[in-house]
Amino acid sequence: MLTFFIVACGFHLRGVADLAFNRLYIKGSSSISKDLASTLRTNGVNIVSQPEDAEILFEFMSDGVEKRILSLGGTGSVREFELFYRVKFRIRAASEELWGPEQMIESRRDFSYLDTELLAKSYEETMLYEDMRRDATRELMRRLVAQKPKAKTLK
Repeated sequence: MLTFFIVACGFHLRGVADLAFNRLYIKGSSSISKDLASTLRTNGVNIVSQPEDAEILFEFMSDGVEKRILSLGGTGSVREFELFYRVKFRIRAASEELWGPEQMIESRRDFSYLDTELLAKSYEETMLYEDMRRDATRELMRRLVAQKPKAKTLK
């Protein structure tokens, strides 16, 4: 009975994406390259080593992190930081001549900081960056779901 209600409400297991292609070529690398490749393989996509074998070509342009001071305490010490993770990429169908526009995914997190808890705050910062990378991977998958490769035309 529970299965009926779960299916009726439109519930889908996480990790199953409706991708319109089976072969993808990835050019470049990023800190999320492994996670993206793993997620794609889980969804039945074969990562090919030659662009000629792919239906979709994906290129990592850049990725990086940034840390900014968000607020200071009364004594001038840092109280909060703002963390950013950005990844730039572009996509094209193998049958197309031109790459699509450069796209960017950006994640942002705030976290409080205390000098007396240096080790714990360092660990928290690392975990926040990992969380942002996972979010970026999920967003990349959503954008890849929107890709519909066209059939190659023979000349």
